[in-house]
Amino acid sequence: MAFSVSRFASLAPYLVSLLLLFLLIEQISYLVKKRNLPGPLFVPPIIGNAVSLVRDPTSFWYKQSATAGTSRGLSANYLIGKFIIYIRDTELSHQIFSNVGLNAFHPLGHPFGKQLFGDHSLIYLFGEDHKTVRRHLAPNFTPKALSTYSDLQQIVMFRHLRQWEESFSGGTKPVSMRDLVRELNLETSQTVFVGPYLDKEARNTFRTDYNLFNVGSMALPINLPGFAFSKARRAVMNLEETLSVCAGKSKEKMATGEEPKCLIDFWMHAIVTEIESGNPPPLHSEDEAIGGLLFDFLFAAQDASTSSLLWAVAFLESNPEVLSKVREEVAKIWSPESGELITADQLAEMKYTRATAREVVRYRPPATMVPHIATNDFPLTESYTIPKGTIVFPSVFDSSFQGFTEPNRFDPDRFSETRQEDQVFKRNYLAFGWGAHQCVGQRYALNHLVLFIAMFSSLFDFKRLQTDGCDDIIYCPTISPKDGCTVFLSKRVVTYPNL
Repeated sequence: MAFSVSRFASLAPYLVSLLLLFLLIEQISYLVKKRNLPGPLFVPPIIGNAVSLVRDPTSFWYKQSATAGTSRGLSANYLIGKFIIYIRDTELSHQIFSNVGLNAFHPLGHPFGKQLFGDHSLIYLFGEDHKTVRRHLAPNFTPKALSTYSDLQQIVMFRHLRQWEESFSGGTKPVSMRDLVRELNLETSQTVFVGPYLDKEARNTFRTDYNLFNVGSMALPINLPGFAFSKARRAVMNLEETLSVCAGKSKEKMATGEEPKCLIDFWMHAIVTEIESGNPPPLHSEDEAIGGLLFDFLFAAQDASTSSLLWAVAFLESNPEVLSKVREEVAKIWSPESGELITADQLAEMKYTRATAREVVRYRPPATMVPHIATNDFPLTESYTIPKGTIVFPSVFDSSFQGFTEPNRFDPDRFSETRQEDQVFKRNYLAFGWGAHQCVGQRYALNHLVLFIAMFSSLFDFKRLQTDGCDDIIYCPTISPKDGCTVFLSKRVVTYPNL
C-alpha cells in the first residue's frame, strides 16, 4: 500500500503535466478552428459551455445569434469536446441544407442524436437508402391517408376539448395549456400512427417512456446509469420496440386484405403489396427498422405540434382581429353544433385559417435550429472553412425574420393568394427544412394545426393571464411560451358537439 502511494506520488507531477498539456491543446485547437469568428476567447475545459446551455438554453442561443449578428452571420462556441458554429444568415444555412451527404454534412436531430435516436433513424440515412425509404413513405401522406388521419385527429381533439370544458370552463380559474396540449398531441400521435395496435396499458407505458425521453433530451449527455440521458436512451429503445411490435401486427392485418385505418396500416399495406407482387422486401422494412422510423414521426409530431398549438392560442388571443377573421371563416364552412366532422373539402376551404397556421409556424418555428455535423472540411465562405467534425446549427428561427415584409409583425395575410410571401420568400421559410431531408409529414402537421385552431376558436372563448415575460421563449425541447400559455377558458357554444 505504501509502495502504491509512493509510486503515485512520484507519477503525480507527470500526470498533472499531461493534464495541463491536454487542456492547453484543447484551447489551442478551439482557437485554431474558431479563427476570426466571433465567440468566447476561452472555453471551460472538456465540457465547454454545456452547463450554460443546459441551465438556460434560451439565453445561450440568443447570445449565439446576437454574436453572429455582429459579424458575417456566424458565431463559434464549444460543447463537451465539440466545436460548434451557429449560422444566422439564411443563405449560409442553405449551403448546409443543400450539401447533406456522406462527404459533407450529416443531420443530427440533436447535438448528441446518434447516441439518443439509435441506428434506425431516418435522420441518418443517405443516398439510395434515404430515397428508397422516403419513396415508401409516400403512401402515408396521400389525400386518402390524410383524410383518414383528419377524422382520427378530430375525434381525439374533441374528446380532449370536452374534458377541458368540463374541468376548466367558466373563466374563473386560469389553466396552463402546456400539459393539456402535450397529452392531446400524444394521444393523437398514438391514435393516428398505430392506434388499433396499442392497448391501454401500452399507451400508459408509452407516455412514461416518452416523458423520460423528453427530460433526457434536455440533459447533459452523460450515458451512465441513473442519469437522465441514459434513461432517455433506454426509453427510446423501449418505444422503438413497442412500435416494431405494432408494425408486425399491422403487416399481418394488411396481408388479410383489410383497409388501412392508421398511418402504419397505409405504410405496411404498400410494403405487403410490393412483396406479394413478387418483389423482394424493400430496404428498412423489417419490424425493428420500422419501429425506429416510426419513432422519428412521433418525435417530430409530438413536440413540434405541442409548440405550435401553444403559440397558436397565444397569438390568437393577442391578435383579436386575426381571431375574429378565423372564427368568421370557420363559421361559414363548418358548425360545431352540426355534429359532423370537418371534411377534407371543408378543411381545404379554410384558407385564412391555414394562413394563420403557417404564420404561427413562421413566427415561432418549433425546432429553432437543425444541427448537422461536418464529415469533411467545408469551405462555407471565401474566408472561412468549417473544420471536419464541427457541429453546425443553421438557425431556422433567424431565417424566419429575414426577407419577409415586416417580419416582426404577426400577419397571416402574408400567405394570402395576393401576397404569396411563402413563394416570394420561400428560401427564408425553413420551418419544415429544405432539400432531401425536408419534413415528409408537413401536410399532416399543418392539417393538425388548422384543425385545432378551427375547433378551439369555435368552441372556446379564452383570455390570457398576463404576467411578466409570459411570452418569453423556453425550450422543452421545442420552444413554448414561458408561462405554458396560461388562459381563462369559457364555453362559447350552446350545445357541445356530439361525435
